[in-house]
Amino acid sequence: MGLNDDLAPDLHVPAAGLLFDNDGVLVDSLAAVESAWSRWALAHDLEPEAALSIVHGRRAADTVALLVAEEQRAAATALIDAFELEDAEVVAAMAGVPALLAMLPVGSWAVVTSGTRALATARLRSAGIPVPEVFVAAEDVTAGKPDPAGYLAAARGLGVEPARALVLEDSPSGIAAGLAAGCRVLGIGEEALATPADLVVRDLAGARWAGDGLLLPAATVLRGPADR
Repeated sequence: MGLNDDLAPDLHVPAAGLLFDNDGVLVDSLAAVESAWSRWALAHDLEPEAALSIVHGRRAADTVALLVAEEQRAAATALIDAFELEDAEVVAAMAGVPALLAMLPVGSWAVVTSGTRALATARLRSAGIPVPEVFVAAEDVTAGKPDPAGYLAAARGLGVEPARALVLEDSPSGIAAGLAAGCRVLGIGEEALATPADLVVRDLAGARWAGDGLLLPAATVLRGPADR
């Protein structure tokens, strides 16, 4: 992008429905995640980096399964669930999210999260974000991201064909899940540039609903159609 980004036209991304990841897209939970998982790792005699390097975009139970013995997993998952709920109150809305959601018609958007329903709901409420009617959480699918089950379920819930839905994701596993579901994917944040996301924006600041899709300010676009 160049020096005249503010003069460039907005990028129009067609969509009949929006499927949002939660953490890193709707809410900024990075500090809460790092705090909870660091405490959890130390309680299990693990280096915090061991958990933090793999936790993003995964269900807690799936991360736990990679780090502790099978007989310890139920208790270990219950502990991280408790820690994360304790830290949920420190999260805030991501840039541009409250304004964008206020424009969306009822029934046009959904949340698909790797978090539990209790945790995701707590984080949304802490950030002042409404909980949509279509809400797919960790316990609602048999396989977490990068499996597409969550996004396929959300598209069905909105009554939208996957090809006409836009997934908004920040993590590699979530982006992979959206693409595997047959959706177009909008990557959020610079790390999404290392993924196959169709489009990537810095954040959702200034994003607007056009009735038939999103309008994204040129200044926020890190990778657009012409950059593929």
